[in-house]
Amino acid sequence: MNALHAERRLGQMAVKVPAVTALFWIIKVLTTGMGETTSDYLAHTINPLVAVVIGGIALLIALALQFSVRRYIPWVYWLAVLMVSVFGTMAADILHVGFGIPYIISALFFAILLGSIFIAWHRNEKTLSIHSIYTFRREIFYWATVLVTFALGTATGDLTASTLHFGYFASGLIFAVIIAIPAVGYYKFGMNEILTFWFAYIITRPLGASFADWMGVSLRRGGLGLGTGSVSLSIFVLILFFVTYLSMTEKKSS
Repeated sequence: MNALHAERRLGQMAVKVPAVTALFWIIKVLTTGMGETTSDYLAHTINPLVAVVIGGIALLIALALQFSVRRYIPWVYWLAVLMVSVFGTMAADILHVGFGIPYIISALFFAILLGSIFIAWHRNEKTLSIHSIYTFRREIFYWATVLVTFALGTATGDLTASTLHFGYFASGLIFAVIIAIPAVGYYKFGMNEILTFWFAYIITRPLGASFADWMGVSLRRGGLGLGTGSVSLSIFVLILFFVTYLSMTEKKSS
């Protein structure tokens, strides 16, 4: 019993992901929006292939940094999430823009891929809880899942906005309603915590991306015409503020 207690205590001490709070969801939605507009900005400012290479290198650096630390560090973790957001958007866009694959097909592909990762994760670790991310293998499963959720969310958001012609703002409203389902299910009906977390986590991607697109794209495309560069910079400032706050509170509590 003492050995088991010590192992659990060690696991709690070494968890590499943040606590799930309201601020967690706020920053998560902001990263999804910035990932969408930053990817679009880079693709239209420089050569798309160069943009993908830059995004891939930045993602590898951010993940290497995240894997190298031994505990949750706010700026390291959220930098990795942000780079996953940018590259995940690029991955989904490559299938559609580069290879002409319809969004419904790419969304189905990423959904199947995500389900496969969940199955492999659960078979190997017997849990999908983010509160147990304190081994190298579980962290690999976690970040693979996160990457695919961003790609899936991108394809799904573009599917509703473009293929189904709902537009960006209406798509954002649709996903705002959908994301209420796991919240109500968890707090009112006692739905499974892990199921509701991943449900909400997946939906945050098209939710944030839809509203960010709406703010960034031109009036002709149904947006506010603020520009993807300006929207990306504004969201980055907000993310920087919240992550700085988290870092300060983390130091005070340690």
